[in-house]
Amino acid sequence: MIAVIQRVTSASVTVDQAVTGAIGKGFMILLGVCEEDLPIHATTMAEKVANLRIFCDENDKMNLSLLDIGGETLVVSNFTLCADTSHGRRPSFVKSKNPDEANDLYELFMSHLKVMGVTKVQSGVFGASMAVSIQNDGPVTIILNTNDWKIKV
Repeated sequence: MIAVIQRVTSASVTVDQAVTGAIGKGFMILLGVCEEDLPIHATTMAEKVANLRIFCDENDKMNLSLLDIGGETLVVSNFTLCADTSHGRRPSFVKSKNPDEANDLYELFMSHLKVMGVTKVQSGVFGASMAVSIQNDGPVTIILNTNDWKIKV
């Protein structure tokens, strides 16, 4: 599972000219679910995201988490994060999880954020063509990949 996290002051996602999710201060998260991902990857990613300390404290040091500041999240599914670009010039998406299973893990990720204490979790529409608007804060962008962690399966 791959997450691109942007610290934002606000963000929204629109599908067919209708806003499906909008947040204030918090994280805009692009989430890619890859073929090898399991439920443990979704819950572990959610725990990491909720506790990632990239908000500034009173000394202007990145020392506070989403939970610490009562931040919000906007999660947008993005299978292109699992692209294989090792051959040629056209990306292959065969490393993306099939849509039904990917949607289940996407939903599990968001529900676990709520379990962790994130009070506002908004989303796009899984599989839809979406327009995302963000107001970056910093900018601060972090990429998390569960393949980089030692997760016991």
